[in-house]
Amino acid sequence: MNIDKNKLLKMLGILAAICVIVGSITMLAGGNSMTLTEYARQNGISEQTSSHNTDAVETQVPNETQPSPNGGETQVTSDSEAASGSTVSESPCSSSESMLIGASLNGDFQLEERVTYTDSFYYEPLSDDLRRYITGVSYPSPSEDPDSDPPAVSYDDLCYLHILHYDFDGNPTAGEMICNKAIAQDLTEIFYELYRNEYRLEKVRLIDEYDGDDTASMEDNNTSCFNYRLVEGSASLSKHAWGLAVDINPLYNPYVTYGEDGAVNVSPAAGADYADRSLNFPYKIDQNDLCYRLFKQYGFTWGGDWNSSKDYQHFQKNP
Repeated sequence: MNIDKNKLLKMLGILAAICVIVGSITMLAGGNSMTLTEYARQNGISEQTSSHNTDAVETQVPNETQPSPNGGETQVTSDSEAASGSTVSESPCSSSESMLIGASLNGDFQLEERVTYTDSFYYEPLSDDLRRYITGVSYPSPSEDPDSDPPAVSYDDLCYLHILHYDFDGNPTAGEMICNKAIAQDLTEIFYELYRNEYRLEKVRLIDEYDGDDTASMEDNNTSCFNYRLVEGSASLSKHAWGLAVDINPLYNPYVTYGEDGAVNVSPAAGADYADRSLNFPYKIDQNDLCYRLFKQYGFTWGGDWNSSKDYQHFQKNP
């Protein structure tokens, strides 16, 4: 039987196309769809491997352990270990991690000096990029007057702290703050215990994201630490200026002062509904609260115990 050559070629072409389609469907069904990396390679797009790539929370394998002041272990990781592939990417917090400005600016520049308590809970010196970012915002700009006094706290007194926490939706989320290195280990352990117990913190971001405006940060219920500023209504430096104080969920735990005429002032003003501590509401810090008990255990004092004013968000320590 004679078969037309052109018809035979068309039939073979149709069969080949069917095979390709079936193969593609099989790959998709098997979960083997092309990754962004594979797409970049096949299309000649160079991969960015900058130290500022922080789209995933890294877990370092420790090469040294140190006892912590409260019985835990602190892991010190080395740059060479991270480079050798001993890091594990992908965490439920990877999307929030990519939005952390401090983590992006510090990158891996301070990896050799990073002190890791456990996965994603670590502190390290401020990189040059991070120092530039906070200067003129949460940290004073250099004075043009050569006779002026330098800031009471230096860059070297401070460190970058990275943590995980549960947000108000119950999602594990990456957070960050700058603190005095004298309390960095304490804060790392405290926030780890809060995270382990799924204690809710709405957000933990650098105060610089609010242009150093403490009121804006409080109104946004941002948990923060370092901010070189005065005590509200005074000429004295706040403990925040030294990086020795932390404000926790400040909207729900406001700062309350009392005037001589009996007037009550609440800061932030949006937190006025939470100034009456006899009421029950979520995220309230009192003496039964886990946050209160942990900070007290580590030697911090609580502003809610003050007499002349009540700063329910505030924990500070004299190292």
